[in-house]
Amino acid sequence: MGKREREGPEDTATNKRLRSDVRDRLSALSDELLLVLLSYLPVHDLTRCEELSHRLRALASDPQLWKSAYYERFVWPRAVRIPGVQKPLHYSSKIAKWLEDGHLVRRGGLTNWKRQYKLRHNWSRGSCKRIETEIAERPSISPVLVRLHDGIIVTADSTAGLRAWSMHGDERLIASMAWATDSQSSAAPSSLAIDISRTTTSDLHISVGFLDGSFGVFVLDRRKRSLACRYMHAPSTNGVVTAIAFSSPYLLTMTEAQLLSLYAFPVSHINASQRVMLDPPRLLTSLRSHTAWPPLSLAIRCSSTGISTSIAYAMPTYLEGWSVGLQELRLTNDGTILESRLATPLDRGFIPLSRSEYRSRSSSPRLRSSFAEVSPRRMTSSSAKPTSLSYNHPYLLAAHSDNTMTLYMVTSNTQGLTIGPGTLLYGHTSSVSGAHVGDRGKAVSVSARSNDLRVWELEGGMLSGNSRRRVVGGETSVPIRSDDLEGIMRSEDARHGNGTNTMAQRDTEEPILSKGWLSFDEEQVVLLGEKSWGAQALIVYNFA
Repeated sequence: MGKREREGPEDTATNKRLRSDVRDRLSALSDELLLVLLSYLPVHDLTRCEELSHRLRALASDPQLWKSAYYERFVWPRAVRIPGVQKPLHYSSKIAKWLEDGHLVRRGGLTNWKRQYKLRHNWSRGSCKRIETEIAERPSISPVLVRLHDGIIVTADSTAGLRAWSMHGDERLIASMAWATDSQSSAAPSSLAIDISRTTTSDLHISVGFLDGSFGVFVLDRRKRSLACRYMHAPSTNGVVTAIAFSSPYLLTMTEAQLLSLYAFPVSHINASQRVMLDPPRLLTSLRSHTAWPPLSLAIRCSSTGISTSIAYAMPTYLEGWSVGLQELRLTNDGTILESRLATPLDRGFIPLSRSEYRSRSSSPRLRSSFAEVSPRRMTSSSAKPTSLSYNHPYLLAAHSDNTMTLYMVTSNTQGLTIGPGTLLYGHTSSVSGAHVGDRGKAVSVSARSNDLRVWELEGGMLSGNSRRRVVGGETSVPIRSDDLEGIMRSEDARHGNGTNTMAQRDTEEPILSKGWLSFDEEQVVLLGEKSWGAQALIVYNFA
């Protein structure tokens, strides 16, 4: 039998295993040199390097690499948008060049820069995970009030009392307290506020206003997971406490009779143990308004030089719909009143009917006991009545029922108080039921009908050329879309008072937002929703 002929040289070549002459020169380099090479890679290539080997995974997760990437993407663009920054900043370890992100640098090794980058990246894309937690099986007599601070959600209603929730871990309810029968039996909560000035302690101070005009101060001990009452004010004849703000030791209230009152608690008592009852606060001043209409937004700002309290409110004009006003009260640290100032976003090109009257009412630095009267003016923003107001200096954000929002920039210094012209913001397709603006100009808004949520970047206002280009290009806001819809309702049986949570699979029907309340912190957005059968739930959008 003859030899079998070869079918072809290419067949033999394909069956043989080829040896590569390329050497792995990368593994021979030191960790220091590899870090220098990785620093030139974009973020998406840096994350792909983590999948190559255990060594590259450890090096690609180096905090300094992600710290530099965080600065280049999130700090430097902010510096360009802020008015007053003459030249671009470059990556530096100096805290002064990190603007308001300097607190992340001060934490040193405690800051997970990769996690911070991922968090801010998810915010910029609107990518998050949604969790629904049921807090009431049926609507309460008074609306459920909700506030969010440092990952803790506080709710107050007439049925279940005061409760604190956490969205981290399996156990949602961390503390609850029923209203005392001797003082709040005939009253329901009407306003709620959290003291955000106390960031160094584990205690969370909460202030609650009631329908009978009374208000109370409560404290949440996170370690002991307990709530306690530290002070209860007697009912008042001025009506419902419609709004409240708390920044230790000062407390600001607004009543149904349009009476704005500022109280001060003893500093030594409020810093004592949570079990010590507070002495009655001292009334520093009261101002009565005749032109302040809801919605309202109260704020207290404390500094080394003094205290500034303010109330933002809606007000009608004679011929051109609704606008906003701002009343600011400046005090020294010992409680001495310096002045009371008023401001409205008036058009400088328009002359009021009575120029002398307007100047005397709006620019006089003397303390007055009433707000300025409304003057006709040319509107530069929406004339629809605001559905919500949110004031976080220097940003004043108003939501409207005509699918728009108006942003005002507030200037407050020793020379005076002014509100710049309003800038209309578009993006929603239905009535905007609620909006909340936080630090650095980040804001979140929600639509009433379609549950359309949007994240806005409003830092520096909308007056610069770069900001106007971002508005035209639609870069000022992004829609929030949940990537992982859990569809799980976590219900809490408050009637048994055992503080345990049960999990039940429920229908994933989209909740109908009630009263448009929403808030957010660095990691999550919280909404108050209501199901078609009346059950109320907290809808949490987690970006971490």
